[in-house]
Amino acid sequence: MTRYPLSARLLHWAMAALLLSQLSLGVSMVDRWQIWTTPAIQLHKAFGVLALVLVLLRLANRLRFRAPPLPHSIPALQRALARASHWALYGLMLALPLTGWAMHGAAGLPVRVGGFVLPALMDADLARYGLLRELHAWLAYGLLALVLVHAGAALHHAWVRRDGVFDHMAFGKRRAVDSSPADTPPGAARTPPPR
Repeated sequence: MTRYPLSARLLHWAMAALLLSQLSLGVSMVDRWQIWTTPAIQLHKAFGVLALVLVLLRLANRLRFRAPPLPHSIPALQRALARASHWALYGLMLALPLTGWAMHGAAGLPVRVGGFVLPALMDADLARYGLLRELHAWLAYGLLALVLVHAGAALHHAWVRRDGVFDHMAFGKRRAVDSSPADTPPGAARTPPPR
């Protein structure tokens, strides 16, 4: 069973760490103002720009390579759901930084990253700001739910099914897998994995 190329695996795990930090920062900022809220907002904005760059790199990289085949033992409906959930993750990873950027423009606030000020995506409008803030929050909840489902499915493949799917994005030594990939016809002879 093949793996994603190293570039895709590095981008995947970097993005996973970044998303978890962004979701944690986002949750910590919304309840009430604390002494650390302003620096947290600045960090959240900078990480949001980095997330946008990384997801664009991931998309470009993903379009260059075919995904490794899933085992034939996985039903067609589950394979379709896996594909749909991956593209939904990409959509949310794009939508969140873009809505955050637009939200700051609508609030009349600049997005500063280092010494750079990004151009506003829209003119200041408090009504639009309120809608974008709400949308940004709901998209974040959706992303969190999808990340939890994704992580749960990955661990299910790693610890319960042990079918090699988790190894597509893993580092280190690959385990021998008993199931045939989806592109191998059922009943076709399989050669045992090298020892």
